[in-house]
Amino acid sequence: MGEVDPAFIQEPEHRPRVTYIEGQGIPLIDLSPIHSSGDVSAIEGLVKEIGNACKEWGFFQVINHGVPLEKRQKVEDVSRKFFAQSLEDKRKVRRTEKAVLGYYDTEHTKNVRDWKEVFDYNIEEHTNDKEVTAEWTNLWPEYPPEFRKTCQEYAQEMVKLAFKLMELVALSLGLPADRFHGFFKDQTSFVRFNRYPTCPNPHLALGVGRHKDSGALTILVEDDVGGLEVKPKTYGEWIRVKPIPNAYIINIGDTIKVWSNDKYESVEHRVIVNSERDRFSIPFFFLPALSTMVKPLEELTNEQNPAKYRAYNWGEFISTRMQSNFQKLDVENLQICHFKTTK
Repeated sequence: MGEVDPAFIQEPEHRPRVTYIEGQGIPLIDLSPIHSSGDVSAIEGLVKEIGNACKEWGFFQVINHGVPLEKRQKVEDVSRKFFAQSLEDKRKVRRTEKAVLGYYDTEHTKNVRDWKEVFDYNIEEHTNDKEVTAEWTNLWPEYPPEFRKTCQEYAQEMVKLAFKLMELVALSLGLPADRFHGFFKDQTSFVRFNRYPTCPNPHLALGVGRHKDSGALTILVEDDVGGLEVKPKTYGEWIRVKPIPNAYIINIGDTIKVWSNDKYESVEHRVIVNSERDRFSIPFFFLPALSTMVKPLEELTNEQNPAKYRAYNWGEFISTRMQSNFQKLDVENLQICHFKTTK
């Protein structure tokens, strides 16, 4: 990836801080009750666990999730094969300022200095909305030859798991299990392949700087290298997430934060790089349709608890966010705090 950008040295927020809570980890939740029928008490207990995790942590890990291990291993394999190609070959499916899917590395983006390279692909092909300037068309590489099929099969497993998790989130909020389903017709969800190369000066760089996810849910698989850190509001310090074999790491995004009217929390997180091993991860971002107007749900607001956010169009919001990787905007990158109605 080249030498460390001097800007890393000039901006203190890019330096990983070393204050952690030792021995503390994000909640680990067993999803096996959703695969069995008739055990009402087990489901109720699971719903309570999900609710507590969303409220107190914004992050949790899940086991017994139902995703076939074979499909997970295959998608990890094609990810590594793709990144092992020459930079010239990878850039044949390169993102642009307008086409927001495909490959990019931090050497050719204008204002992204994270120490990584990425490939994104959409779950569903979209007819571009006239009101949205970004293009959401997948760019599939020729190598490896099984790339497209493997990616599409894995994506469907992620969609199934995401809907199961959203049903549990809905129940934990006192809503019908299918309350969120309608928002994801013509979803804009996508999968991202991340490679974080070894860094000669890891104390001066981050794989990904501190941020919050803007969508509904993120479902992450990572290798055993680790490096993900989260900062729950309850603790106020960075906590290193320990990878658990065959588990998925789940986090709540800003969209659920808004839908729940701040009952559930979207939490800051970042990725630390190292000087010894490359790190690979595959997040799935569960995102609503471009036409969705995101706002607090009516069932969760009243005179005593009024809506804390103005409605915003998801398509315009996410397109602006993704395009900002390739241009220096005259204003701060769009955030949900810009739609806040109360302090």
